[in-house]
Amino acid sequence: MNNLNYGVIGNCRTAALISEKGNIEWLCFPDFDSPSIFAALLDRDKGGCFGFEVSNEYRISQSYVPHTNILSTHFSSDEGEFVVLDFMPCYRSYEKEHYLPAEIYRYIRWIKGTPRFKVNYNPAPDYARGKVIHNITDEYIETYCSSENKDRQYLYSSLSLQDIEQKKEITLQQDEFFLLSYNEKVIPIDIEREKLEYCRTLVYWLNWTNRTKKYSLYNDVIERSLLVLKLMSYYNGAVLAALTTSLPETVGDVRNWDYRFCWLRDASMSIETLFQIGHAGAARRFMKFIQSTFVAKHESFQIMYGIRGERQLKEIILDHLDGYKNSKPVRIGNDAYHQRQNDSFGYLMDLIYQYYRLMPGTLDEIEDMWEMVKSILATVEEEWREPDKGIWEIRGESQHFVSSKVMCWVALDRGTKIANMLKKYKYIERWQKEADKIKTDVMTHGWKEKIHSFSQTYENTALDSSLLLMEPYGFIEANDIRYHQTVKAIKKALLHKGLMYRYNSKDDFGLPSSAFTICTFWLVRALFVIGEKEEARCLFDEILKCSNHLGLFSEDLDFDTKEQLGNFPQAYSHLALVNTAILFAEEDKKLSFIRP
Repeated sequence: MNNLNYGVIGNCRTAALISEKGNIEWLCFPDFDSPSIFAALLDRDKGGCFGFEVSNEYRISQSYVPHTNILSTHFSSDEGEFVVLDFMPCYRSYEKEHYLPAEIYRYIRWIKGTPRFKVNYNPAPDYARGKVIHNITDEYIETYCSSENKDRQYLYSSLSLQDIEQKKEITLQQDEFFLLSYNEKVIPIDIEREKLEYCRTLVYWLNWTNRTKKYSLYNDVIERSLLVLKLMSYYNGAVLAALTTSLPETVGDVRNWDYRFCWLRDASMSIETLFQIGHAGAARRFMKFIQSTFVAKHESFQIMYGIRGERQLKEIILDHLDGYKNSKPVRIGNDAYHQRQNDSFGYLMDLIYQYYRLMPGTLDEIEDMWEMVKSILATVEEEWREPDKGIWEIRGESQHFVSSKVMCWVALDRGTKIANMLKKYKYIERWQKEADKIKTDVMTHGWKEKIHSFSQTYENTALDSSLLLMEPYGFIEANDIRYHQTVKAIKKALLHKGLMYRYNSKDDFGLPSSAFTICTFWLVRALFVIGEKEEARCLFDEILKCSNHLGLFSEDLDFDTKEQLGNFPQAYSHLALVNTAILFAEEDKKLSFIRP
């Protein structure tokens, strides 16, 4: 059972979720974090959608055009056959600038016979907060909402606009198209224009995947995950945690959050993955975003920002929407922006270190970045002893989370390495000394002999999946007996029906009841590095079966039904999938050299 059977299309400005039946059920215009135009995902009746109604005889299947983010939905029956190709234009123009308009093309390719359908065009702008007004002209159907009449949408089509608006049955006899645009077009829109935009976008994605490192094993799942991560990167370099809001971690529960923002942790990890696989441009853009967001202003750091660097992300509840499968509340904005999460600095500093190591920047870039390094580490030196909310954003009381202390060590360790590269000797000594203090502190207060494992916090003996990250970030060696024991203890306590809990101790919302997708990938890696390679590979192959029909992952999974839950698609899940798949691919490459 997998109810998040959606494909996703986008162009690094906004994105749409399209159901396996070809209905657009989530779209925000003009940007990722703008109010929704279609939100049937969050309210079947009021949310609005855009799709095709065909008779029950039709068989519908869906796939991506290979190596691209263009989605193909195939309709076939005895009477006829057609394909809907959905994409958002995305390519470099003649001026070498990226062309990323807020618009969706739906190209209907006739294949054979006389297929029939009705068009269900039902926009509900501004999160369906007002009455929808339609205005039909000779060129387009214009719609807007009584609650926000400045935002308008324009639907162009080669089909009769009256037939669309009146939901009349249409018999397809040739190729047709739709263009839904946030702007009124100033050039003629016809099928030839549509084909041109399709070809340009196709070539853009083919070129992008062609620049991606190839692997002998799991290459298809690696490539799809990277295409998803690319889609979730705003054109200014910010990376979204997910494309949606308020998809619940458990159906009927209240853990429903808006993830259309840039978390330093998630974004740093995503960018590092893209960087290592051949996409240095993504890293450069993210660094520029980070610098423009807080270096120049010397303001305090936040764990997350709006996609344009906004610092205030006020949380609002949309009471009028029923929520995904009646899971209320529906939230926009995210109150976690003023939390303290000390681990964020470690992930960001690890990325900055890779940037210094692998990417020669201009002198002013290197100097700007050095100022940022000093600023981040001054904050870490000041705050690492303080309790925080941890990687999982516990909304209750702050605690001394072991993973937060470990990532503060990572921040200082990478800072020391950068200072060494730049020959800044006074900082090397100072930061190394502070890093050593953190390591001693964690070994003293984080290791619990009673459970033969590191624990979630200094104060408890609970286990937490984030402790598995101690090894990949270099805090502890894979062959250290304490890491071995921690991996075994975490597996015993948190692995349930082939999937992992983040933790299974009570938090401010009670006991977690779903599996957190990324944690299973972390366990796979941990088992691999401690030598349990066969078990790791079996576990990895099993979790790959939990993806949706297009290979996409959300944040959470139901332990029993394996239904996808939480916001979707989730950058965190896909970056962990890529990193884990590469482990096996690199191992396979090594073994192929040894095989006779």
